[in-house]
Amino acid sequence: MSDKIKVLIVDDSSVVRKMISDALANDPQIVVVGTAPDPYVARDKIKELNPDVLTLDIEMPRMDGLTFLKILQQHRPIPVIIISSISQAGSAAALTALQNGAVEVLAKPTSAFSIGHLAEQLPRHIKAAAAARLRRRPAPTAPGVAGTAATPPVLGCAALIRPAPPGNFHPRQLIAIGSSTGGVEALTEVLTALPAGLPGIAITQHIPPHFSKVFAERINGQSAVEVREAVEGDLLTSGMALVAPGDYHMTLTFVGNGFKVSLNQKPPVHHCRPAVDVMFRSISEISGARVVAAILTGMGSDGAMGMKALKAAGARTIAQDEESCVVYGMPRAAVELGVVDKILPLSKIPAALIEAAQAMATATLPERHLSPLHV
Repeated sequence: MSDKIKVLIVDDSSVVRKMISDALANDPQIVVVGTAPDPYVARDKIKELNPDVLTLDIEMPRMDGLTFLKILQQHRPIPVIIISSISQAGSAAALTALQNGAVEVLAKPTSAFSIGHLAEQLPRHIKAAAAARLRRRPAPTAPGVAGTAATPPVLGCAALIRPAPPGNFHPRQLIAIGSSTGGVEALTEVLTALPAGLPGIAITQHIPPHFSKVFAERINGQSAVEVREAVEGDLLTSGMALVAPGDYHMTLTFVGNGFKVSLNQKPPVHHCRPAVDVMFRSISEISGARVVAAILTGMGSDGAMGMKALKAAGARTIAQDEESCVVYGMPRAAVELGVVDKILPLSKIPAALIEAAQAMATATLPERHLSPLHV
């Protein structure tokens, strides 16, 4: 058992604890070493069993999952996957959990179909979580005390980046970003560091339904860029960022003054819907030579083949480096394909996006790079 990933399941429902246990039972690389109905029992079992990964509900008696997560990440960092109700209210709590150190959020099963979906998805997420890079999070402290001031929010770094000159971008310019595990925090850092006035930004983050809307709304409140969840028929233009909604692939077409959004529920790609490859490929067909694309932290290989298509169409490409990734899967796959121009730490990606966009604004491109389709 020593070479297996040890999992502790924390949920107040005995039915859900069994569902999760059953979802992991057939994977030879994973063993469920214990379960707990609340954080107090979980605390003792963590000491006893030393699990590699925790699955955690948010709403529980005696202590809620968010409070427990904060304590856990301050004193004993451990990869945590939130398995909770992904309602609108539950999504807000789940987003807070990711910002407090959770690695991933999955929907709690509510039907025979979702139980089967969990059994298909959860083992992959457990393996990714076990390999995740975690940072010990300092306990919050009161501001104004010498040596103990609270860490400033990431949006404070926006002022350090030179604003993009307004109005000098080509109509067909676009920034495209794909991410997965660890991507919520990575995207927050990138988007809150970007100035207004950049070309439109298309984002695919592997994310459950409902959660994408809450995620976009929260970043929008911190960012100079307008950020929102994409809806069918949206027109993506300068100064905007649209996030693909959970459970929908997002594709783009060029309509003359912007990029029109289309959403679909075609089969998952790389087990994912939305999939980065789907978005990247659609962009490569219409505006590849005017695109700067980035792949951020995430498990698997989604986005690599799409980035290959973008690179072939003339796009500039960026991948997050291994050291700053929570999971170095998606960026690694793109790097190994040889389709990445720059490999950068997360902190340097916002400036790189601006620099590339500015360079492409004045570049003279051969017409063959610009597809006549959808114009």
